[in-house]
Amino acid sequence: MDPSNHPCFNAKIRGKFGRVHLPVAPRCNIQCNYCDRNYDCVNESRPGVTSAVLTPHQAMAYLKFVFKKTKNISVVGIAGPGDPFANPEETMETLHLVRKKYPEIMLCLATNGLGLEPYIDELAQLGVSHVTVTLNAVDHDIGAKIYSLIRYEKRVLSPKTGIKILLEKQLEAIAKLKEKGITTKVNTIILPGINEDHIEDVAKKMGELKVDILNCIPFYSNKGSAFANLSEPPKEVVRKIRKKAGQYIPQMYHCARCRADATGILGEKNSDELIEKIQECSELLEIYDDKRLPSYCPSVYFKNFL
Repeated sequence: MDPSNHPCFNAKIRGKFGRVHLPVAPRCNIQCNYCDRNYDCVNESRPGVTSAVLTPHQAMAYLKFVFKKTKNISVVGIAGPGDPFANPEETMETLHLVRKKYPEIMLCLATNGLGLEPYIDELAQLGVSHVTVTLNAVDHDIGAKIYSLIRYEKRVLSPKTGIKILLEKQLEAIAKLKEKGITTKVNTIILPGINEDHIEDVAKKMGELKVDILNCIPFYSNKGSAFANLSEPPKEVVRKIRKKAGQYIPQMYHCARCRADATGILGEKNSDELIEKIQECSELLEIYDDKRLPSYCPSVYFKNFL
């Protein structure tokens, strides 16, 4: 397990090693105005999209198939289609199962950070080596424009109230990740007219927290989202933002806006075979206490996979 072989954190190996995202986290604890989650979708390549949602054991069945078909997977991650820590039981069970079955594989997570901090000790014990936190503002007024609601401790909060808690929890989690020696990336969405002039401040703060890399992601319009009519930032604007941010923290330039079920080399679409298999796995009956799938399972291959 070589932590430098994570394709999202090391551009030099992005065409050599791939990743697999296990979509076991359907629920989310915030509503971003730029986000529209889409399940059972094979036509879009962006966060929040997946061809299926899996239980932890269904994910293990799919993962066995992926490792059989693809030999260059270096990391297993959970990136939605909601947030891993709006689904903490499913997330942690999946990580434990993967670590037990494949002790040599890297583990990573992508989260908004709201519910992350209570699980960091356990993540470190499991050997989760890379975590990405999406943080779009360090100013409350700007942040309040980006979210329509935030759910925290069973309460639904308005953007004005919720952004204060969200930012507090994000910063606490990032600081603790670094204390535990976990490589940390921050994703910041470039939202024209909202936070494009504020990202330098985000970069400065992330630099102070010793975040390893900042990924300034150009906004991508999602039909159905509150920001559906917002324009994508011009490439020159993105270049200038990254240059300014780069004064404070290393920049990521090769982001592929990965799906929640992305598998393989960055930028490559999931094959029809993978799409069919993940959909098949999502229909498997739940595993019994003896860890076997029932004999009438639609695919004999998945019997005794643990």
